[in-house]
Amino acid sequence: MFSKKRIELIIEKPAFKRACRVFEDSGVTGYTALPCMAGYGNGNRWQRGTDLSASRDMVMIISIVDEDLLPKITQQLENLIGAHIGVLSLADVQVIRDDRF
Repeated sequence: MFSKKRIELIIEKPAFKRACRVFEDSGVTGYTALPCMAGYGNGNRWQRGTDLSASRDMVMIISIVDEDLLPKITQQLENLIGAHIGVLSLADVQVIRDDRF
C-alpha cells in the first residue's frame, strides 16, 4: 500500500471548469467530478434543481495525489473558493497502485 492524499472539493457549478483547470495545471493525473444533490451549511439549505438556471448547483471533485502536489493545488483552490461558495477537505489514504497517482 502507498500513502497519498485525497482532495475533495465541493464548489458551485459556475466555478467548476476553473477548478478542473487548477487540478490539471497542477500536475494531477486524474480526478472525478460528481453532481451534489442537496446540502445544508452556513444556516442555509439547498437542493439541486430548485434554481431554474442551475447556477446554485454544486459539484464535487475528488482526486488522489502525491503529497508534494498539495501546496500548489491548495493555494490555487483556496483563491478560487474565496470568490465562490465551496469547501475543500484533505485526507490521508492508502492506494494499491502507486503508479496511477
